[in-house]
Amino acid sequence: MDADEVVRVLDLLRRAGAEVWVGGGWGIDALVGRRTRDHRDLDLMHRQEQEPAVVAALAGAGFVESLDLRPVRFVVTAPGGREIDLHPLVFARDGSAVQASGEAGRPFVYPASAFVTGTVGGTAVPCLSAEQQVFFHQGYEPSERDRHDMAQLRWVFGIATHF
Repeated sequence: MDADEVVRVLDLLRRAGAEVWVGGGWGIDALVGRRTRDHRDLDLMHRQEQEPAVVAALAGAGFVESLDLRPVRFVVTAPGGREIDLHPLVFARDGSAVQASGEAGRPFVYPASAFVTGTVGGTAVPCLSAEQQVFFHQGYEPSERDRHDMAQLRWVFGIATHF
């Protein structure tokens, strides 16, 4: 998926009334303000209560569900290998959110400060903060992509990462 496609998907979802935030590799590139590597998919966090609008809008654009790991996440794919990994969030009044995890009673936590704005293809997009990205990149053996992504955050933001 290229930057133009990311912006088109985000615009499609915005027009459908769905709030989403870019995470993963595209989220890091959004924070950095430029594309730094190829991306196999687009990671999006969305408001759980808006999931019907998200699914309907993406279905209208040719995406079909290809993996269901709800309540943690689900994946939709479209012709040409385009893939979107969707993560439902439940928001609190203070703007923080939680996402179910594979461990009962231990959700992924998103403080209100985790929701920021970055840039993809010259367009402002909602994304996850550098601190949230670093938090999610711990507790496992990193891939080369993970190492690349964390290096980008160290270089641009001067923040510490664990690899």
